[in-house]
Amino acid sequence: MTGCASALSNRDSVSTKEFVTTADRPDLDDEAAASFRTSWPEFIFHDPVTNEYIERVGRYFERFDVLLLDDGRVSAGGWGVPLHWDGSIGGLPDGYDGSMVRSVEAHERSADVDCLSIMAIAVSADRRHAGLAGEVLIELRRRAEAAGLTRVIAPVRPALKAHYPLTSMADFATWLRADGLHIDPWIRTHQRLGATVLAVAERSMVIVGSVSQWQEWTGMALPQSGTYVIPEALDVLEISYEDDRGIHVEPNLWMQHV
Repeated sequence: MTGCASALSNRDSVSTKEFVTTADRPDLDDEAAASFRTSWPEFIFHDPVTNEYIERVGRYFERFDVLLLDDGRVSAGGWGVPLHWDGSIGGLPDGYDGSMVRSVEAHERSADVDCLSIMAIAVSADRRHAGLAGEVLIELRRRAEAAGLTRVIAPVRPALKAHYPLTSMADFATWLRADGLHIDPWIRTHQRLGATVLAVAERSMVIVGSVSQWQEWTGMALPQSGTYVIPEALDVLEISYEDDRGIHVEPNLWMQHV
């Protein structure tokens, strides 16, 4: 009897995972937003290109916007956009912003696409380090293959780069461990799934705001014009009081899966 009870307990404790699209389950929007918003700094949500294009991305590319449910609860998610890429370094989009623009404009022209750019993946805070981000990557790659897209790329935002904002992304990309994998855990996740580093996306996102907006977004006093290291940023912030403007140009790292 004890053995049977133990077996039943173990079976009941096994979680049930499934992927759904956000279009399939709009009722999960609030839960997903609450789970994932802390994955990025506040200033990321003020990227003007995202604000201009994201609504169309959601309408056009529902199949590539997925949530991973674990026992019915939102545990991870990710999304990507289809675009054309000729396979050359020079033919890559500028980065995150460039991928979004290229994809939406191609769709609106009914142009051919052959590549999925994986734009972002997030995991709820209490499920990090459980391998869920890799599962989302695999699901998006599977969906790309099913859609006939022959290449998969990603403008990767390395998890540790914010600790080294004064180091160029080009230099950071060369920082390897003794086993040959990168020191950054998010880059390693991609590498373990077979991805390779292609190039630096120097202007992946360009975020512009007034001085007061940047003070609000960063929680910092920015008392004069100059260069600032700000929390969770991959590069520095340039503040100009003369123009009442702050500009942050975020680099990412292009990686290719297939």
